[in-house]
Amino acid sequence: MMTITRNLAKAAVCALWACPLAAQDLALPKGAKLTREVSQRNGAYALPIGPWTEEGGLPTRRIEGAVSVQAWRIDATGLTSLQLLTPLRDQLQAGGFDVEFDCIADACGGFDFRFQTFVLPGPDMFVSLTDYHFVAATGPKGEAISLLASKDKTAGFVQIIRAGDARGTVQATAKAITPSVVTNSDIASQLERDGHAILADLVFRTGSSSLGDGPAASLDAIADYLKTNPTRRILFVGHTDAVGSLEGNQALSRKRASAAVTYLRNRHNIPADQIGANGVGYLSPVASNLTPEGREANRRIEAVLISTE
Repeated sequence: MMTITRNLAKAAVCALWACPLAAQDLALPKGAKLTREVSQRNGAYALPIGPWTEEGGLPTRRIEGAVSVQAWRIDATGLTSLQLLTPLRDQLQAGGFDVEFDCIADACGGFDFRFQTFVLPGPDMFVSLTDYHFVAATGPKGEAISLLASKDKTAGFVQIIRAGDARGTVQATAKAITPSVVTNSDIASQLERDGHAILADLVFRTGSSSLGDGPAASLDAIADYLKTNPTRRILFVGHTDAVGSLEGNQALSRKRASAAVTYLRNRHNIPADQIGANGVGYLSPVASNLTPEGREANRRIEAVLISTE
């Protein structure tokens, strides 16, 4: 009878969740959409293994090797963060992974935990500071996987980080779309489709917020987009590498974003109410800060479409 009950329960879960193809794969709810994926073949991940405390900060374990990060959006407003994450945690355990740390919001360390661990930037990933669930697990070959689930009023969000795996990618069975760094001609379409775009032609040296004296093709493309769509609003978000203090890098990232605003106002007369600037320092890297290439990738500006109509 107990076996029958377990099989019925599994069937009920599979009605919503695509069942995994293999023990190392993770199955996501049917209809889940991949909003962003970044990976590095030779990187490192600071895996949280305990809650953040004022006395000791955030305890982590360094996992070296290939690192892959995915963010998924799940249009299931009725699911809690616990319900979003529990099936994934169960799949990991069934695949031979040991759960080393499992916490919910305040028990993780609340605000401080959220901003001391790696999280992909919005709008691809959303984390409510009062409602999120985190799990860290390690596999039989030394690989590690962390899961982070949260939700807003319209959807659920799941972030999956796999580190130390030679494949360098998280396997999932849900059909996905993968936005990436785009060319200048694609910026308008990606802003409309995904809500943000990395301005790959804006390159900064460590400690610098200067755009230089020449034209910036990505900003010129955004100027054309804003002139064609006068009701649209763009927020430029600056990012830095991890050289220096958080406070200093947040100030620097705001300067980088402000440089984009100044460019659009001075060169294209874009109205002030259509553009804004902010910065998050080194809190949202897209690559490891352990390599020169990774630090260069992290020194960037992203354009975020904040219009709601």
